[in-house]
Amino acid sequence: MSCTIASSTKAPVDWGMRTVAERLTVLSRARHLLAQRAVQIADAISPELARTKADTLTTELLPLLDACRFLERNAAKILKPRKLGSAGRPMWLSGIQAEVHREPLGHILIVGPSNFPLFLPGTQTLQALAAGNTVTWKPGSGGGPVAELLAQTLMEAGLPVGALTITDESVAAAQQALAESPDKVVFTGSSHTGQTVLSTLAETATPAVVELSGADAILVTPDADLRLVARAVAFGLRLNGGAVCMSPRRLFASTATMALLRPLLIEALRDVPPVQLNATTSERLRLMIASSIDEGAQLLGDLTPDAQRPVLIDSAKPSMEIARSDIFAPVLSLLAADTMMHIPAMYAQCSYALTLSIFCAKQEMPKARMIARKLKAGTVLVNDIIAPTADPRVPFGGRGASGYGVTRGSEGLLEMTAVKTLILRRNGAMRHLDATTDADLPLFTALIGTLHGGTLSQRWTCLRALISSARNR
Repeated sequence: MSCTIASSTKAPVDWGMRTVAERLTVLSRARHLLAQRAVQIADAISPELARTKADTLTTELLPLLDACRFLERNAAKILKPRKLGSAGRPMWLSGIQAEVHREPLGHILIVGPSNFPLFLPGTQTLQALAAGNTVTWKPGSGGGPVAELLAQTLMEAGLPVGALTITDESVAAAQQALAESPDKVVFTGSSHTGQTVLSTLAETATPAVVELSGADAILVTPDADLRLVARAVAFGLRLNGGAVCMSPRRLFASTATMALLRPLLIEALRDVPPVQLNATTSERLRLMIASSIDEGAQLLGDLTPDAQRPVLIDSAKPSMEIARSDIFAPVLSLLAADTMMHIPAMYAQCSYALTLSIFCAKQEMPKARMIARKLKAGTVLVNDIIAPTADPRVPFGGRGASGYGVTRGSEGLLEMTAVKTLILRRNGAMRHLDATTDADLPLFTALIGTLHGGTLSQRWTCLRALISSARNR
């Protein structure tokens, strides 16, 4: 059902002219159809991904449907024009009414990843459509079939032809889509590719949301449940074979805590199945581990030429490449600090800032909140990892080398819109249209002092001067 990019971007589609309620009705129908096609969707996702079909349903389809229902329930309110009342309006602008409107940007290009080919670009597509945009979706490698299936389902639910186009998976397709001058680009992928896309967009000042790589961290406090930490690490390195932008790559703890945690990690990782790495990733992993060993680290686990089980890099340093890498492989660097006070400086040596997980005792939640405020990250999770970020209410995005802008949640929906401010003059004086002279200086000086003087006495003095100047004007 693919059509050319040109037909999507240039065809006269009335989608953006429909009411929000009408657009959400289509999304609601599509959600019910998708639920009926769960097995078909699981079959459409590449079998090369390191997951079961049950994993696919829980990590791709279920959160996508939740995100759709979030839009059905909340999009109309989020996109509703916002009227600014008189509260906070400057005194000298009496008679002015202002409204903030959210309008479709026009055409959105969504460039999807290969590791989660449905949930990530699918949610972004639903948000863009709910906001009234037309969409071109360029799937990542292996993501074409499931993208086509979602597009077909949306059309059966009433989406007009031309509102959504699925391209092929090639780099050339992405380049062609960029050349069509979209109104905004939503890109999910590696930092390297993201920088290439951004350099192209800079030529036309095209705005973008970029969700890039992560080298995500786990911070373990001395009072944390260490068995829970070990379970979380095993989950993070097992999920999708460790090929998740939020997979843990760094673990920080005090030296004493690390000594207690290390054997629990080794035990927990024994049951994590191996994953087949491509030749490039396997060689990169081997070289980085060799370099870290040369710098004093120790390898806990075995490197294998074929299926790779999780490995730990013990006695790692934050300056090591392995501890600052976005590699999609089941590897975790253990970074021990003399005290917890040393961890923020160690954490900051990595430029990626997507998510951070803090594990602590339940009664120490206030301390975890304090730590969360001090460390740079797009999302901080306390006593959990990865999964809660699928909450459709939660905006998701990174900082630093992990990108900027957000998807999902209210903020993600608003990313798909343009702000238009409407200012209405109902009544009131329009003295600003008159030319000023030096004789007006006392009047305006007194006005500024009346409104913004530092003390009540200063404001009172200026008010009397203002009244006097107005009488003499």
